Amino acid sequence: MLVDISPPLSPRTAVFPGDTPLSRRVLMDTANGDHLTLSTLTSTVHVGSHADGENHYKPGGRAIDEHSLEVYLGPCVVAPVLAESGQRFGLDAIDEKWLDALAGLVADGQPGRLLLHTGTGGSPESFPNDLAAPEPAAIDELAERGVRLLGVDTPSVDLADAKDLIGHAACARGGVSILEGLVLDGVEPGVWELIALPLKLVGFDASPVRAVLRR
Repeated sequence: MLVDISPPLSPRTAVFPGDTPLSRRVLMDTANGDHLTLSTLTSTVHVGSHADGENHYKPGGRAIDEHSLEVYLGPCVVAPVLAESGQRFGLDAIDEKWLDALAGLVADGQPGRLLLHTGTGGSPESFPNDLAAPEPAAIDELAERGVRLLGVDTPSVDLADAKDLIGHAACARGGVSILEGLVLDGVEPGVWELIALPLKLVGFDASPVRAVLRR
């Protein structure tokens, strides 16, 4: 069974205020008698469900094509979070049983993959100004526990109005790759297989992904 945890991408898909929304320009169209349909896509690479490149938030960091694909494919834990809109949350907002499940994956030699369902991501067509985000200390602790991929159901691992990006900085120092913009509403918590491979965009600071979960 596959569960799609990616939002649909269209000109209505919300992007960070001031960023480039998705648009499509049709160059040729079979509906107009052309022999094929051909279109051009323009968009920020931080659209919908996407993987951040380290160079997005760390000077001299790895571009998205330099990230190991291993972290984006394999067992993960989907964990609900007791999060308050517009606030940062600590590790105590995650039930210990999900952290134990994560520890089990790490003990089996897997890169720790954790997807957090905060319930504050809002609609894919409306950028949430009151999203919740993990405390940097929580990210530090997760990194120490073996987490190498952190996914969130919001557009950012930082608060919407954050300028210091302390959550991103914590991921950088802990060697934690970031998935943002996931749709986790209705997903049963627990262990799943994650498939969320980024495109090989050379030098880019992110890539859209078609993120899915499989039992």
